[in-house]
Amino acid sequence: MAIRMTGAALRAIALGGLLVLAACQTGSKITGEGSGASQSGVAYMQAARAEYGLPPLRPDATLEAAALQQAKYMASAGRMSHTTSWGRDFATRMREGGVNGRAAENIAFGGMDTAKVFSMWMNSPGHRRNMLNPAYSKFGLAYVREGGGGDRRYWALVLGN
Repeated sequence: MAIRMTGAALRAIALGGLLVLAACQTGSKITGEGSGASQSGVAYMQAARAEYGLPPLRPDATLEAAALQQAKYMASAGRMSHTTSWGRDFATRMREGGVNGRAAENIAFGGMDTAKVFSMWMNSPGHRRNMLNPAYSKFGLAYVREGGGGDRRYWALVLGN
């Protein structure tokens, strides 16, 4: 007995297979909302750096974990800050999270998607300086939505080498 498939059925099967492969390639062991956001930020980060003749940055799981931890903290505290309420500053958080060497962090809050948050950071001298620092080779991006089911997000971007 032969099974005959239509073009639409074959396209649906092919698309499903591609989605499975994409999930395998971009999947992250980090759990929590906004994990895996580094992959959504690759194009924005690369475009920003290429415009200034800088090499691309690659997503990094350790930096993404650090970004997600800070995004979760900010969402639970209901405020943006580089320092937690129990006094853990950026340097301490990076050291405890296994981030070695030079690093920087950009944070943001609001009802924005990935494109908007990168645009905002590129239009801020300090944030742009972090993103265009030639010493960095990796980045991690994460967000967590504010409580109560809102659309606003707490974003964190960690850059390192």
